[in-house]
Amino acid sequence: MLTPLLRPFSALYGLLTDVRNQLYTNRFMSAFQPVQYCITVGNLTVGGTGKTPMVEYLIRRLSDQRRLAMLSRGYGRQTRGFRIAGLEDTAETLGDEPLQVYRKFGNSVTVCVGEQRAAALSTLSSLRPDIDTVILDDAFQHRAVAAHVNLLLSDYNRPFYTDHPFPAGRLRERRHGARRADAVIVTKCPDDLPLADQQKIASQIRPYTRPGTPVFFAGLRYDTPVSYAGSQPDQTLREVVLVSGIASVVSLEAYVRRQFRLIRHLEFGDHHAYSSADLDRIRQGCPPGTAVLTTEKDWVKLQALLLTEKGANPPFYYVPVAMYLLDREEELMQLLRVKKPE
Repeated sequence: MLTPLLRPFSALYGLLTDVRNQLYTNRFMSAFQPVQYCITVGNLTVGGTGKTPMVEYLIRRLSDQRRLAMLSRGYGRQTRGFRIAGLEDTAETLGDEPLQVYRKFGNSVTVCVGEQRAAALSTLSSLRPDIDTVILDDAFQHRAVAAHVNLLLSDYNRPFYTDHPFPAGRLRERRHGARRADAVIVTKCPDDLPLADQQKIASQIRPYTRPGTPVFFAGLRYDTPVSYAGSQPDQTLREVVLVSGIASVVSLEAYVRRQFRLIRHLEFGDHHAYSSADLDRIRQGCPPGTAVLTTEKDWVKLQALLLTEKGANPPFYYVPVAMYLLDREEELMQLLRVKKPE
């Protein structure tokens, strides 16, 4: 009911973001030119479009061709400045998503954080001149860096072309910000999304993009839950309590309901920093004989808490997730195969 009343404020917010973008587009504000080849992964919407799975997809596809780094702001961390991930890092020092990427791909990608991305890229080039490609996480609105390729993600369940800017909607800027995209990737699609539906969605996206901008479709593939304690997959889970602190739970909860008997879902805010009180709430909400199932992003925070907190715990598991393209994967890879910086 409040949404119509908020539309004037959304129009004002959209106007302010338009002015800022025009200042960069017309070069009244300068953008840093990085020496590394930079690929931006971002969205127009606040959270929930699958940016981290997309970053991990790119790492899997590019790490054998490029000397890679991933640069994030490190949302939620308690540190400041530029930092390269190491064995001693936690979610508090690095942020939950960078720590997740580091734990999975630390041998094939340099994971680093820095709230000032231009300064971070300069520092990285000094410390690691061998790195030729950097994936910029959640940086579509970060106009202070001139990336070489901009990948824009849009959630299939809530496409940007039906949304509005703050505060009436969840857009960080107006829809025509999609014109900066070199490709649009519709994420969290059903595995069997018909071609006719893909074409319809693409036709609704194209009025907001540059002519010829490709539109791709991607899904999420969930794997066998992995034990916190033994780090081994377990196919015996039946009854679970789902615990999540992510921006969008639609795809995750649908998967859990298909695969297990979902007793309850304890939802926390995106990037939630878990406490002892939260752990007690999880324990109390987990009946005997059930297991706790979480996301990978929650795992990197809850595991550390479980190691320090005393008390009996139900078994904890996390469910791995990976992004995949429904088709035309090589077309996207070809878009990224450009001449590397000298």
